[in-house]
Amino acid sequence: MSRLGKKPIIVPTGVQVQIEGNTITVKGPKGTLQRSFPEYVKVTLEDKKIHVDQNEEVIVRKSQRKILKTYQGTYWSLIRSMVDGVTKGFEKQLEIVGVGYRAQTQGNKLSLQVGYTHPVVLEPPVNVTVETPAPNVILVKGIDKEKVGHFAAQIRSFRKVNVYTGKGIKYKDEVVIRKEGKKK
Repeated sequence: MSRLGKKPIIVPTGVQVQIEGNTITVKGPKGTLQRSFPEYVKVTLEDKKIHVDQNEEVIVRKSQRKILKTYQGTYWSLIRSMVDGVTKGFEKQLEIVGVGYRAQTQGNKLSLQVGYTHPVVLEPPVNVTVETPAPNVILVKGIDKEKVGHFAAQIRSFRKVNVYTGKGIKYKDEVVIRKEGKKK
């Protein structure tokens, strides 16, 4: 059994949780999130606490029991992220390093100039916002942890950090180990 799966997820005040069949809906001050879970996982709501357990009613082979334990821990973590997202939200901060490299927002789109002949224009997914407080800083914010992380990774993929020069797009807390160039 998952260690995290044993603990209940406490629902804060101002958050509503509805469980209908294999779907959980979480509504909070920042928005609404919905997720389906497999039949192997049983999610219950009791006294403002969400419990995630293995569904014992589903008959499976003995070899599949370990997989069921991983489902329990995974969906516990996903549901906890949903509750955190609708209350606090998530944020990823990226930094752009390099001469002439910059980012700017145009409406809800992000325009990157990172060494290509043309600017790279990206549109964020639903419930994700992008801010550029400085030309070399990008803030990706949203209520869905998965979408925020995926969009930040998509931005980073356009110019990964070069380990020799240190130029590129990196996460704020990312440590880039620089390599030494050729010696003569």
